[in-house]
Amino acid sequence: DAISGEHEIQIEGVQTELEAIELEDGAAVPKEFANPTDDTFMVEDAVEAIGFGKFQWKLSVLTGLAWMADAMEMMILSILAPQLHCEWRLPSWQVALLTSVVFVGMMCSSTLWGNISDQYGRKTGLKISVFWTLYYGILSGFAPVYSWILVLRGLVGFGIGGVPQSVTLYAEFLPMKARAKCILLIEVFWAIGTVFEVLLAVFVMPTLGWRWLLILSAVPLLLFAILCFWLPESARYDVLSGNQEKAIATLKRIAAENGAPMPLGKLIISRQEDRGKMRDLFTPQFRWTTLLLWFIWFSNAFSYYGLVLLTTELFQAGDVCSISSRRKAVKAKCSLACEYLTEEDYTDLLWTTLSEFPGVLVTLWIIDRIGRKKTMALSFFVFSFCSLLLFLCVGRNVLTVLLFIARAFISGGFQAAYVYTPEVYPTATRALGLGTCSGMARVGALITPFIAQVMLESSVYLTLVVYSGCCLLAAVASCFLPIETKGRGLQESSHREWGQEMVGRVSHNMGVTRSNSGSQE
Repeated sequence: DAISGEHEIQIEGVQTELEAIELEDGAAVPKEFANPTDDTFMVEDAVEAIGFGKFQWKLSVLTGLAWMADAMEMMILSILAPQLHCEWRLPSWQVALLTSVVFVGMMCSSTLWGNISDQYGRKTGLKISVFWTLYYGILSGFAPVYSWILVLRGLVGFGIGGVPQSVTLYAEFLPMKARAKCILLIEVFWAIGTVFEVLLAVFVMPTLGWRWLLILSAVPLLLFAILCFWLPESARYDVLSGNQEKAIATLKRIAAENGAPMPLGKLIISRQEDRGKMRDLFTPQFRWTTLLLWFIWFSNAFSYYGLVLLTTELFQAGDVCSISSRRKAVKAKCSLACEYLTEEDYTDLLWTTLSEFPGVLVTLWIIDRIGRKKTMALSFFVFSFCSLLLFLCVGRNVLTVLLFIARAFISGGFQAAYVYTPEVYPTATRALGLGTCSGMARVGALITPFIAQVMLESSVYLTLVVYSGCCLLAAVASCFLPIETKGRGLQESSHREWGQEMVGRVSHNMGVTRSNSGSQE
């Protein structure tokens, strides 16, 4: 009882001393704050105290370049396929295989890149994947025959699988208040990348051809490769791998760039030898979260890329009711008959892509108001509802509005998942968790052409029911996720209590004894 009393008095003393700071409506710790009575602090505390500044702005641009490159490599598939179909007289199944092989590469590598990032560092994994993608992306512009470009684009897909790790690195340097907004705004670079790719194709394809388009599309990757040497390793990763001095040096560098003081005291070490192990995703506290997130990411990519493929079909037909008659006319044509992309086709691609900007803004507005889980559920539900409304024989204008709303919300759901996933996993498995989720998304992207193109030939209504039903289930899955990460700090170690949260400086000080004991387990 005496020992327990002493501990209670000590905790109460700390809480009373810092109460005035927490009462600023739960705001993050002010930059100028550094408590001289504390003798320990965690990386979370340092990141919150240093705040958002010049360093994070630079990191935002660098991460954005990686996303631009990813988007351009994906968008090029819809431009390259018709061109090669005409130039090399490829049958339709070989054209489809050219798209599928990229997703196969991404699916195979996503978990591997996550494992590398957890084992050897976020910066290491990201640098290797970027250089890999850059090399094979440029090389594919020199492919002499179909078999070579098939192999090289598959290797490009293998490298792209590591690009989502830039979000892991980015999230680990962001203070709690700015994290959701910053990750969502990074997604704007994805939309910019797709728009830039279409505009690049408009100018390059008629004059220089598809080979130069492949080479010039690697420019954002080249810029990232040059600038990534400025990137520091994640301080959270360094602490978990026992590199205390390196972590402190990184934090001091960020503090100097942002013009903010470091917290005083000693950095708490919570070393964890076993990092990036698949079994850690299926421990009792993470098993249900992992399975639900896998299905959510699968549904996101399945529906997003499915809608991209359906949009062209629906625009060309006029509406759903016109598709079946149009299909009969198409079947009479030779399978090797080719049609180059026209200016009108590029315009349609451009308008469809622009619909992602409102998706970012809507998600940005609601994610910190209603939370991550509800944002994902709402996005899936709206997409499902718009898919069902496509059953109606509406005019082109209404069809365009429905497709734009559907794409805006499904891309918003994707963005919310990118915010939620790094927040829910601890540092030891964060990159692997994001990597496996990204891998499941690629499975969805790999399957969706067989629904959006093959099944569409037999029944357009059944196709729409599949997409609508999948997203309805994903909305339910989002609601059943066991934890809401809104206002919750990034977990440093899986040894910590599941419910323990880091909300500002006070929460850490109230639980500093538990954190120390947790790191010794």
